[in-house]
Amino acid sequence: MSRVVTSDIHPGRGAVLAVVVAGCLISLIGFGVRGSFGLFLDPMTVSNGWSRQTFAFAMAVQNLLWGIGVPIAGAIADRYGAALVIAFGAVVFAIGVAGMAVSDSGITLLLSGGLLVGLGVAFTSFSLVLAAIARVVGPERRSLALGFGTAAGSLGQVIFSPLSQALISSYGWYDSLLLISLITLVMIPLAFTLRGTGKAVGEPESGQTLGEALGEAMSHRGYVLLTIGFFVCGFHVAFIVVHFPAYVTDLGLSPHVGAYALSIVGLLNIFGAFMSGAIGQRFSKKMSLSVIYLGRGLVIVVLLMAPASDLTIYLFAASMGVLWLSTVPLTTGIVAQLFGLKYMATLSGIVLLGHQIGSFVGVWMGGVIYDRTGSYDLMWWAAVFFAAFAAILHLAIDEKPVPRLALDEG
Repeated sequence: MSRVVTSDIHPGRGAVLAVVVAGCLISLIGFGVRGSFGLFLDPMTVSNGWSRQTFAFAMAVQNLLWGIGVPIAGAIADRYGAALVIAFGAVVFAIGVAGMAVSDSGITLLLSGGLLVGLGVAFTSFSLVLAAIARVVGPERRSLALGFGTAAGSLGQVIFSPLSQALISSYGWYDSLLLISLITLVMIPLAFTLRGTGKAVGEPESGQTLGEALGEAMSHRGYVLLTIGFFVCGFHVAFIVVHFPAYVTDLGLSPHVGAYALSIVGLLNIFGAFMSGAIGQRFSKKMSLSVIYLGRGLVIVVLLMAPASDLTIYLFAASMGVLWLSTVPLTTGIVAQLFGLKYMATLSGIVLLGHQIGSFVGVWMGGVIYDRTGSYDLMWWAAVFFAAFAAILHLAIDEKPVPRLALDEG
């Protein structure tokens, strides 16, 4: 057996707090900006004479590029640290958002809002932030800390949804996108608080290579099921973020209702993320995920059955908000629990790829179905089916750490 040395690096409380705060602010800005793009669907398509499918396809590609880019960004961050990765991502993110403003065709929107923003989001992804936070927080508080990082992203949605709608109403969508592109640059100085590769607190060091880690994960049934299950989360979240404001106006309600609804989703997800982090610290993470996905399906059914009104939309947003990104601390927590932290950013990034493939399908399919049927009803029922599928799937995950970790600790 190879000799294992336990890391004795314990960051001071101030250093830990700085990483957690900076990471939360990066999540806030990244999630907030990305979560506001659905508010631009109506004004941009009307102004440019595009179909909803044109806008939706660019956003779908954005989600797919995000998923493809995250494992690459994670591997670089695991090797060299997250600071430069996130700073680079912030620059690309800002250029992409500004490019959306000047796009005059579906192709230029695809290149800017799809390709550049997608890569920018990948290289500033919450999975990088959560991995950085997990490295400096001991296992006894790790799940809760991951809940903090996820909740911060939700707070970004709370802030940016009404802010973006106010900017659009006051200055128009063009100037609003330029202003938002400048805000994304704030992530650059925050990124450098996450300097260093950060040896994981409370975990033995080993000589495992990245290739060995990938082989171990890909041969683990629970990891594969977790990746498939996260597809459903992406399908739900991306479809709602991009298409829900337009769905609300299709019901004859004010555009502000859609903006406020997204803000409510973010606000209640702060509670949901904290709650899931605390629950994951004490109870089975896979069972908690099954309950969350089942709950999503039930909430969507109620939305479809209830009469269209402001109150219905707000109640849906509040209920879905509790279940929104509460999957993230539990999912990333299972990855850390199964395989340890050394390659957490990379392994979490691959799971996120499953999420983003789901996002691609959800956003693009929503646009296709609407353009062909004039309604989102078929998409909503597909979301219900996938929710039930994910609830069942997670029950088959084995949460026990791989034998290697038990041997290392011994």
